[in-house]
Amino acid sequence: MTTTTSYEIETSEGDDGTMHPVEQLWTPDDDAAENGFVVHRGLHVTGMDGATEDHLYPVGFLVLGHQRWVDVIEAAAAYMARVHGWRNLHLYPGDDPSVLIPRIPRAVHTHGLFLRHPHPDHACACEWDDTWRMLWAPTGEPGAVPVTALRHPAALVTAVDIPNPDEGAPASWAA
Repeated sequence: MTTTTSYEIETSEGDDGTMHPVEQLWTPDDDAAENGFVVHRGLHVTGMDGATEDHLYPVGFLVLGHQRWVDVIEAAAAYMARVHGWRNLHLYPGDDPSVLIPRIPRAVHTHGLFLRHPHPDHACACEWDDTWRMLWAPTGEPGAVPVTALRHPAALVTAVDIPNPDEGAPASWAA
């Protein structure tokens, strides 16, 4: 779950008219596997949906920390095998195998802010309870976590908005 909107913690109005946060900053660490990350050879990886959030399969992958490109590809394949039961990283199930996908996109090192719903002091019991979203963030943003992001090779370039270092985004290409 990612978005590229400005960093803003959502709030709601209490019965007494007071606004309180419905999200909190979250730093995924030991609890990452309990929150949708797959652990592969010590790397925590999860699938990313696009801005429309209507894709059947991930359009990108997010790995905690700044990792090597080859390790991210391996972790993405492991994620697809464990979560979706298939290992071909080049195509989505049902795609035409004669369509050539020339190479896997490059991974980028960047940072993200993880926001978890709900705020522990103001539980709301809604459908978003115990979920998180991530916002791309500049390196020095308080609470920003280093991450490595990779678009799925079969996803359209426009399907996921991963920071592009060539366009001045706060990111660098993974080695």
